Amino acid sequence: MTSTAIAAADGPGLVQSVDWLAIAPVVITAAVGLLVLIADLFLPERRKPLLGWISVAGLAAATATLLPLRAGDRSTFCLTGPGTADPAACSYVADHFTLVIQLLVLGGALITALLSVTAVREARMPAGEYWFLLLSSAAGAALLPASRDLATLIVALEVASLPAFALVGLRRGDRLSSEAALKFFLSSVTATAVSLMGVSFVYAATGSLHFTQVADRLGNVPGQLDTLAMAGVALTLVGFAFKTAAVPFHFWVPDTYVGAPLPVAGYLSVIGKAVGFTGLILVTVIAFPAYSDVWGPALAVLAALTMTLGNAAALRQSADRPGGAVRLLAWSSVGQAGYLLVPIAAAAYAGRDQIGSTVAYALMYAAVNLGAFAVAAQVARTKPLNRLRDYRGLYAESPLAALAMAFFLLCLAGLPPGIIGLFAKVTVFRSAVDAGLGWLAVVMAVNVVIALYYYLRWTALLFRTPDGDRAQEGAQGGAQHGAQSGAKPRTGTPWPVTAAIVITAATALILSGAPQLVLRFATGSLFPL
Repeated sequence: MTSTAIAAADGPGLVQSVDWLAIAPVVITAAVGLLVLIADLFLPERRKPLLGWISVAGLAAATATLLPLRAGDRSTFCLTGPGTADPAACSYVADHFTLVIQLLVLGGALITALLSVTAVREARMPAGEYWFLLLSSAAGAALLPASRDLATLIVALEVASLPAFALVGLRRGDRLSSEAALKFFLSSVTATAVSLMGVSFVYAATGSLHFTQVADRLGNVPGQLDTLAMAGVALTLVGFAFKTAAVPFHFWVPDTYVGAPLPVAGYLSVIGKAVGFTGLILVTVIAFPAYSDVWGPALAVLAALTMTLGNAAALRQSADRPGGAVRLLAWSSVGQAGYLLVPIAAAAYAGRDQIGSTVAYALMYAAVNLGAFAVAAQVARTKPLNRLRDYRGLYAESPLAALAMAFFLLCLAGLPPGIIGLFAKVTVFRSAVDAGLGWLAVVMAVNVVIALYYYLRWTALLFRTPDGDRAQEGAQGGAQHGAQSGAKPRTGTPWPVTAAIVITAATALILSGAPQLVLRFATGSLFPL
């Protein structure tokens, strides 16, 4: 610990000595967001694209500040002084777990920014607002894994979520975008209300908001407060289940992804889920271990329901439905959320070391899912309807994009040459077996087989002979759709989109060549507390 709160010698107040290096990733991201908002007031319209590159540079700088923190032993905003029950209680901790999730969040936001540079200009979205909202959401998402008290956790969760509502509905005049934003807003507000109710119950039962103190006191709750504490734990978990899109709290996902701009949909599928799962990990494993007999079975059932319904819905997606490709990715992300829940449920039975499997899977999923959305953004330039059948013959039109998309889909399916996807699934499967959840491992195995069908069906479309009549029909339908939504078919692929595809594909290739890198990185000592 390099910096703590220092108590004033002559009074009860606390004087905080802030570790600025520890909080640098969050501060830089937020500061660049404010800079962009102010610069937007003075830049002429023709210079607005500069805001996007400032945002890209800011996210790159924030990601780079993780390097000097790689030891993972810093904390700040801590409680000390006479009468403090737990001198080790800190509100911000930059441990190994924090840094891994911050790398995922900031790296994912950087890829999203690259995809957005062209999308903001071509869709005529307000540049200043877009980049400010994206950076604000990224700052909240980066703060959340470092949070070690319930108040900071909820604030970080809302800072990450509230700007996302506006990002989804930022395409003015687009009915689908407005509808998606409304559904997302209503579901998230409900989740927040439920979470706050749960947090208030936990605080009433324990008298503390810091995770370490909550964990100690929940183990010795008086009998008359046991029901209150149990209700608080359950309500807090329900709130985070909304954020992770776990069944039955998943209903907002497909319409939100289809109505949002493609870069925003990719952002929500990765960073949005990372936020939800990180919060779920923190409250269950660190704050509520005393009630593992409550949240362990509940999360196991949620995992089984989520992966089953997500994969079953993905199977039903029609190749001719407008937005079908994005809708399939949305349902696929629901199924993937089920896999991510498995190690968290296993932690209730076999200890917190199981959490490393969720982190390893999340890192793999972030790279390949953002890559899939990057290819979808490229295809949507010429075929705005973004149907599954629009990908037929993509190899003949753009061989590199088709090969990259095939690789991403195979990683999600867990098939060679997507070795990292296979290793991640095996790691999650093993966590269920080690925890004695054999039935959940069987459910996961069945769902993996089901998912193979729609992933391989999409992969096969990429290499089929193009259908000339359907391609012409798709172009005409795309032109009509573009006239309604403001998107227009365009030719060529901007280099930022190409760069996003190349970066995600290279990351997935490196990890598939050496999967032990991500497994050792993510499954090490994540919780030294």
